[in-house]
Amino acid sequence: MAQIQGLAAHAAGAELLPFHYDPGELGVQEVEIAISHCGVCHSDVHLISNDWGISHFPFIPGHEVIGTVAALGAEVRQLERGQRVGLGWQSNSCGVCEWCLRGLENLCPTAEATCVHRNGGYATRVRANARFVVPIPEALESEPAAPLLCGGVTVYSPLRAQGINPSSRVGVVGIGGLGHLAIQFARAFGAEVTAFSTSAEKEHEVHALGARRFVNTRELKAMKEAAGTQDLLLTTVNADQDWAALLQVLRPTGTLCILGVPPSSIAAPAFPLISGIRGIRGSSIGSPCALREMLDVAARHGVKATTESFPMAKANEAIAKVKKNKVRYRAVLAN
Repeated sequence: MAQIQGLAAHAAGAELLPFHYDPGELGVQEVEIAISHCGVCHSDVHLISNDWGISHFPFIPGHEVIGTVAALGAEVRQLERGQRVGLGWQSNSCGVCEWCLRGLENLCPTAEATCVHRNGGYATRVRANARFVVPIPEALESEPAAPLLCGGVTVYSPLRAQGINPSSRVGVVGIGGLGHLAIQFARAFGAEVTAFSTSAEKEHEVHALGARRFVNTRELKAMKEAAGTQDLLLTTVNADQDWAALLQVLRPTGTLCILGVPPSSIAAPAFPLISGIRGIRGSSIGSPCALREMLDVAARHGVKATTESFPMAKANEAIAKVKKNKVRYRAVLAN
């Protein structure tokens, strides 16, 4: 089996350098993907820096992969050579635990991530269990579809879990890589969407994405006027928030859903939760079934990421721009 060429960090926070490895024999249930595109997720930045303490070096990042099937394990029946496919954050699960049997493989206690303790998608090829490799609908172009494999399903899953429908009011906090996709998906569900942002210059953009209203969270009057208006509030930013103010935005029985990871613990007052039967929850990626469903919805409703393309060889340049929040809205590497 030929070696796989990639770009790896050899220490925490180091720049990526050319690196190759021998993948060994292809497992009977594995698929090898020849990579055409790989999104640069903010999680990649955290993993390169080992902010979460789970990275092993040398480390090839990347988990928003689109490419074609290059090789199939002997027991793989659902895919074909040359087929265009995608791979997201998760690459395997046990398949037999309670959560896997319920179709919630993303909650499997022994789930394997695509680029944690294994080599990811900043490379020529990548491998994964076939159950986590999903066909890409013809209507989706590869570059804007790549970020859907992680960012897209991350915002889609809570909309689906919370039963969002045309009577729902959905707020999206933070209009970035996740937020601009959340607006589009919430609109596809028929919901009335409100964008919450500290960046007043994004008001025109959010309307073009499908938001009906824009609220500048720096303006006290605007936040007071927004009180009691939202059934679901998705917070997509990796920053501390005024959690009490966000809870006040919820209607009774509303839910505040945490998608971005703030640096500090979340401290929320109990009274708004009790008096309005409100809730705080999190959400993480989605199952292979959710991935397929999300891609189908994206294809039929024209949901796509706004991207900036970089050659794979310039991954360090892309990462630097992502760190500085200079990409609007998602960086994608192309082989």
